[in-house]
Amino acid sequence: MLNKTPLWKYFTVIGMILLCGLYALPNLYGEDFAIQISSSRDTTVSAEMVADITSHLESANISFRRIEFKDERILVRVNDSDTQLIARRSLDDVYGDDYFVAMNLAPDTPEWLANLGATPMKLGLDLRGGVHFLMEVDMKTAIEKSLDGAKSDLENRLREEKLRYRGIRVVGDDLEITFRAADVLESAQFYLRNNYGEMAFTEKDDLTLRASYTPQRLSELRDYAVKQNITIIRNRVNQLGVAEPLVQKQGQERIVVQLPGIQDTAKAKEILNATATLEFRLVDLDGDLASAVRGRVPPRSKLLYTRDGRPQLLKKDIMLEGSHIVDANSSMDENGFPQVNIDLDGKGGSLMSKGTKDNVGKPMATVFIEYEATDKEDTEGNTIFEKKEEIINVATIQAQLGSSFRITGIDSVTEARDLSLLLRAGALIAPIQIVEERTVGPSLGKENIELGQTAILYGLIAVLIFMLIYYRAFGVVANIALMINVIMIVGIMSMMPGAALSLPGMAGIVLTVGMAVDANVLIFERIREELREGRSPQQAIHHGYDNAFSTILDANITTFIAGLILFAIGTGPIKGFSITLMIGIITSMFTAILVTRVLVNAVWGGRRVEKLAI
Repeated sequence: MLNKTPLWKYFTVIGMILLCGLYALPNLYGEDFAIQISSSRDTTVSAEMVADITSHLESANISFRRIEFKDERILVRVNDSDTQLIARRSLDDVYGDDYFVAMNLAPDTPEWLANLGATPMKLGLDLRGGVHFLMEVDMKTAIEKSLDGAKSDLENRLREEKLRYRGIRVVGDDLEITFRAADVLESAQFYLRNNYGEMAFTEKDDLTLRASYTPQRLSELRDYAVKQNITIIRNRVNQLGVAEPLVQKQGQERIVVQLPGIQDTAKAKEILNATATLEFRLVDLDGDLASAVRGRVPPRSKLLYTRDGRPQLLKKDIMLEGSHIVDANSSMDENGFPQVNIDLDGKGGSLMSKGTKDNVGKPMATVFIEYEATDKEDTEGNTIFEKKEEIINVATIQAQLGSSFRITGIDSVTEARDLSLLLRAGALIAPIQIVEERTVGPSLGKENIELGQTAILYGLIAVLIFMLIYYRAFGVVANIALMINVIMIVGIMSMMPGAALSLPGMAGIVLTVGMAVDANVLIFERIREELREGRSPQQAIHHGYDNAFSTILDANITTFIAGLILFAIGTGPIKGFSITLMIGIITSMFTAILVTRVLVNAVWGGRRVEKLAI
């Protein structure tokens, strides 16, 4: 008999609706204003602090909903934004020196839903509020770091060619190579000009050769520094868990970063600004440490200090740089002390294997490097960064190492976690300084949300009324499918970890509401045509759905392709619009074709019907 729905289709439709409805449910509970207290590098948040915070807030007559300890942070939930500001200032006075005290918005999702992984739909910067950074890459430091690498490379090349030189030093944006004899200088100049194309070599005087980057190479270095920093910042933002961030280039040396939902910038700035990386060097056992401390450091060695102030003489040659680290995670060793487990890329594994093969039984130092902003500025008004190097671990090489190993000697669990985050995300090619910082308040986002919701509601009501009047009973079916479609869009957006709803995304939902009934209009009009041609109600329903399917599919595929292209080449708001558009196309196809067919078959299918209310 015509228009009988198989049982599996009923289960498919009901299962999809229940699944999307379950994950859409957290959006009804909203979010609480909250103050978040998290660990700094030197301190760790513990559950014991909850009682102290409770006592402090009660003595200060600051009301709060509840205080939670979860994921190594404490969350104080309050009733409104005014109380949030007061509580934040009060808690910052007490805990701000040792911990990060930040304002945040915390989902008020019931625990049973949260345990299922259900969370509210993430909102973009224009809706939820957040912070906007304009950052500038310190190109001077980027070029200096490149010159240091070129200096080491030139030393190795000249030694391999047996071209004896007195020394190589960095002078401004150039390298100066001093030779022992004029004939050696002439031979070196010939060799370098033919084998080192990224630099121009000129004679400064009789025994000195000046090496300068070519204009093309300088341009490549600047472009590379910005692009790599953008990639690394994106990785760090992902580690922070910020949804739908915007990280893009602006001008020649600047980067725009927008972080939705971040109301306090302290933790974000620390993570984004950090330039932490590691170097692994062998300890120089042949050098005179006491003499080096007095200032007489051997030319092939480097004097560094451990965190507790003990000097160590290390070999200048770097065994391995942090750029070869592809993964890092923190854990505890067999004695309960924090450690960082490191995985290297193929080249890094080969370098580590080669470097440790002939040095089993010798000590190797792990050097932590970061650039810190100083109070000084250069002639152009840019902040001067100071390179900080300290030894965090000296361990004896027990066996030949490969692509995976661990480092210990870390002070706290928090430091191990932060270090692994930075190493996993990568070290910035050059330091960055924030030249502009703006905070978008949640009040603006609240107004935008209300206006967007109003637009969606009015559009939905208008479509529902039209379908009900024009298609009568079949209009009721289309309206039920339309409501299910909206629930499914919200549910899928809530399930997607990288998706966030923005104002353009709301526009995409409004557009999808119209497109969703468009498919039903095509089907219902085809059913009307079949009835006018004299077919029975059952035949009209059957042929109406079958004949309209190819037209609906073609129209939606072309629109989906357009949305896919927008997503691929667009940024920020364009991506937000394209995501909701593509999700809406998929759900509208499901509801307009499958859901309405199931409902129509359940009401009119498989029985004698004299007339259709359409």
